[in-house]
Amino acid sequence: MGKTLAEKILSDKAKKDAFAGDLVIAEIDEIALQDGTAPLAIRQLKEIGIFKAVKKAHFFVDHAAPSPRRELSNDQKFIYEFAKANGADFNPPGEGIIHQLMVEKFVKPGTLIVGADSHTCTYGALASFATGMGSTDIAVAMALGKNWFKVPESIMVVYDGKMQKGVYAKDLILYLIGKIGADGADYKALEFHGSAVENMSVEERLTIANMAIECGAKAGLFESDEKTHEFLSELGRGEHYMELRADKDAGYEREIYVDVEDIPPLVAKPHEVDKVSPVEDVAGIAVNQVFLGTCTNGRISDLEIAVKLLKGKRVKEDVKFIVAPASRRIYLKAIEKGIIAKLVEAGAIILPPGCGPCVGIHQGIPADGDVCVSTQNRNFKGRMGNPNAFIYLASPATAVASAIKGEIADPREFL
Repeated sequence: MGKTLAEKILSDKAKKDAFAGDLVIAEIDEIALQDGTAPLAIRQLKEIGIFKAVKKAHFFVDHAAPSPRRELSNDQKFIYEFAKANGADFNPPGEGIIHQLMVEKFVKPGTLIVGADSHTCTYGALASFATGMGSTDIAVAMALGKNWFKVPESIMVVYDGKMQKGVYAKDLILYLIGKIGADGADYKALEFHGSAVENMSVEERLTIANMAIECGAKAGLFESDEKTHEFLSELGRGEHYMELRADKDAGYEREIYVDVEDIPPLVAKPHEVDKVSPVEDVAGIAVNQVFLGTCTNGRISDLEIAVKLLKGKRVKEDVKFIVAPASRRIYLKAIEKGIIAKLVEAGAIILPPGCGPCVGIHQGIPADGDVCVSTQNRNFKGRMGNPNAFIYLASPATAVASAIKGEIADPREFL
């Protein structure tokens, strides 16, 4: 019997044939940690007392960048000192978000990557089996360079057709989450196929893979193709490309077919990611804050969408429109293309590359009763730092349209 992408990658890293349900010990290629989870993993590793695989680890300061409190500053100093003492890669505040930087620097097809962050699944857009783990498991990975995995069953998701105007990759993944629920793919690998997927840019695929965890998936995987090759080449890493595809006779737990032409612009309503609704059903709700950024939608194509909608317009005066590029590279590219200037002229507040308001540690915490339309991946109660605020998840286009009108708005009005 043929293999899914998950089965192929885990078989290769375990050096044995592996299929869904098998338990394997697999060699890990890269390990990613951020400032919120790294301190615990480091302390666990020190208890183990084995450091031979630490050079596979990459440390990122992105959740509190720059730090707003001395406790967080001390943790970041602790991470830096450990990384430098053990020859590990360290990325300081201002470089960008862990997932964007991993994609820019390290992710390649066929790799097995673990991270102390649930959205590590983002890297599946480049045909990498990537998954989040707890800090203790990550400590084991840093100690041994390998860990145990249960090979997940795979669900084939087929996105076919052409998206209508005003609909983006964010809408497609929100649709799927709304359809199967927040636990609809628990410990499964989502594998994305179809004509719509073939026509997607890698940046769009990153958005979809990023949110695979929001319906419980262990990983979200795309086959590698010429677009993958072009993306890696633009980053100066074209030599790391390899074609990786699932076998035609691979076995799937089930298949989900989606005609993307039927999907309108969507939002996820407070306080659950799977509480998905067409924008038109909630249009008119007053908005206090809009956030464009995060590891889900802080890339250059997302900023370009914002500029397109804002042309000749300004953000409504009583709306805080916050923008955070996902990495220094994206920030510089946006400056070079004149995007940052146009956003500032339209009323945007630009934050340094990092997670920003998404995690509610500092910068952009909403007031009691505020409604925020955000391009992030989670809208749980209190996610942005205030349990008395309300978060609607949306595409960059829907978010910017809402910033212009001062209320939840359909982006098709502005396109």
